[in-house]
Amino acid sequence: MIKPAERLDTVQEYYFSKKLREVRGLVAAGKPIINMGIGSPDLQPPAQVLEAIQGSLNDVSAHKYQSYQGLPELRSAISVFYKNKFSVDTNSENEVLPLMGSKEGIMHISMAFLNEGDKVLIPNPGYPTYTSVTKLVGAEPLFYNLSDTTNWQPDFKKLEAQDLTDVKIMWVNYPHMPTGTDGTLETFQKLVAFGKKYNILIINDNPYSFILNDEPISILQVEGAKDIALELNSLSKTFNMAGWRVGMVLGNANYINEILKVKSNMDSGMFYGIQKGAIEALRLSDDWFLAQNKIYEERRSLIWKLADKLETRYSKNATGLFVWAKIPEGKKSEEITDSVLYDNDIFITPGTIFGSQGEGYIRFSLCVESEIIKEAISRL
Repeated sequence: MIKPAERLDTVQEYYFSKKLREVRGLVAAGKPIINMGIGSPDLQPPAQVLEAIQGSLNDVSAHKYQSYQGLPELRSAISVFYKNKFSVDTNSENEVLPLMGSKEGIMHISMAFLNEGDKVLIPNPGYPTYTSVTKLVGAEPLFYNLSDTTNWQPDFKKLEAQDLTDVKIMWVNYPHMPTGTDGTLETFQKLVAFGKKYNILIINDNPYSFILNDEPISILQVEGAKDIALELNSLSKTFNMAGWRVGMVLGNANYINEILKVKSNMDSGMFYGIQKGAIEALRLSDDWFLAQNKIYEERRSLIWKLADKLETRYSKNATGLFVWAKIPEGKKSEEITDSVLYDNDIFITPGTIFGSQGEGYIRFSLCVESEIIKEAISRL
């Protein structure tokens, strides 16, 4: 047996990879499992998007290698989308880079800017991939705690009290996953100022902006943000295209060029038809968002009833694809989720997989049909 690389000693298999394998085993054993664990949209992509990919298959260039920077029309569509939705101006030639999902971007950015021993500020609770990628490239995670007492916003006094020597990157994620808390322009302004003061690259991971959110914002709206900030975004959640793997990173041309150096050595371009479908998605009117959110509103109201059955507390102001709920004092997150899984055949995510600050919370996904949520309620 060839010994694996030592870097693998720093990470474990992704929680959902392991847990979903267990869930599949329960299903195979005849258990009627309801999966409320992951945020994989169950709704269909827009019809125009499907038509666009189908109509592109006979194009002359459809099956060739594609540009590492994506089709010019796709970069332009991303740029126009950011202008229309966020009032952010970007040069589609050199300030926009399409990605095969924003998860790819987390790795590419880390490889582009981190050396072994560099430090990275990571939200707790937060997306586990920030930590695993940081470790895989030999950098050191430094966690900054978020809590409901500060509405899950960074505590800048505590941040500045830390030793920030060797900190190179700070990951930010608003609207926040897993809590669903929106960012604010004030928070983004403070983040940009913080990044400039300490020479730290601030990256906002922003895939949930348009889900149950009336006022989407971008960190790039802040004056001078491009000097020190990047933004990741994705079509996965907004347009029900998770399996298509379409993401993007926007920001200063110099930063984008460094990321491209990594990306161009890692893949050979995104499939032409997927790019054509993505272009069509980005051109959709606001009617699309209104229709999707109507569905999610109905589901969320039912999830709230389910959360009530478990005697939890939650914010009705949260956005995104999840409901983040505080469990009764004295109980443990994984004990509750395992109990519900084994006793009621319902899979819910424990908050602990997002960090130590997730203890005492559980997370429900809205990617479940209303009738199935009603069935879950009846089981409890």
